[in-house]
Amino acid sequence: MYLMYYMNESGTRVYTMAKVDPSGKPTLSAHPARFSPEDKYSQERIMIKKRFGLLPTQQPAPCY
Repeated sequence: MYLMYYMNESGTRVYTMAKVDPSGKPTLSAHPARFSPEDKYSQERIMIKKRFGLLPTQQPAPCY
């Protein structure tokens, strides 16, 4: 079984082993995606993110 999570009413993550949350929506995986140093398409993903302004450096600073 994999560790899953869902967001509660206050916006915090609730970790569970279930595949659906109490409201019936599917839960999300709590594990990061696999990473390969031989990633052939990383440059293309970076170019697309840069074009649409999705890079973390292009986002406004978070307000804490």
